[in-house]
Amino acid sequence: MAKRHWLDPLARQVLVASGQMQPRIRQHPTPEPPIPDGRLEAHEQEVERELLALKLQQNPSRPLRTASEVKQAAALGWQLDVNRATAADWQRLPGLPPQQVDLLMRLQAGGVQLSGPDDLQRLLDVPEALLQSWLPVLAFRWYSEPSDAGQPLQRLDLNQANAIQLARLGLTPERVLRLQRERTRRPFSDLADLQRRCHFPPHQVEAWIGKVSFGFRTSPGPTLPPSTRQGCPP
Repeated sequence: MAKRHWLDPLARQVLVASGQMQPRIRQHPTPEPPIPDGRLEAHEQEVERELLALKLQQNPSRPLRTASEVKQAAALGWQLDVNRATAADWQRLPGLPPQQVDLLMRLQAGGVQLSGPDDLQRLLDVPEALLQSWLPVLAFRWYSEPSDAGQPLQRLDLNQANAIQLARLGLTPERVLRLQRERTRRPFSDLADLQRRCHFPPHQVEAWIGKVSFGFRTSPGPTLPPSTRQGCPP
């Protein structure tokens, strides 16, 4: 039988157990110190920004789905100019319904400008938390000239439109007749004047903001028939 070497594992255990040999100390790799929470969160945010930047590079009009993405888009330099934004710009914000985007565009086309978050809050009546999530990208700038973004190529002149054109605005035949009768008395000056005189529902009149105009046509004087006399008597 072969004699075992005194350093084989079994012999080493016997010697260690009898105190004749010190136990072998295994060298373990030194663990890396944990990353502080603040640095870890900053690192994760940086990774998210890089991923979002890549997505926006591939699709610049990509919708922002969360408040975190709105903050990241702001950090990347994107801003929404409230008084000049297009419908596509507004549609990128999370939680903004299409009908409110339409309202914003109609008001912009009508020359309405918003001076700050309070104006936007009153107009849209959205939850405060939702408005706060948009603020990092919102810019409220005042312009002396009206915006032409989103305006239709041609507005319907309610002082001259015919019955078919008026019906396309959603008016019933009775309301078409009422409008035509009122404007023969005096041309309408604006939507407020029309609503006051015709008593149309406010929501219907509001839907015409940016879609109609009010031209003032002067009534010509009576036209006299041409004279049949060839000359004046002597």
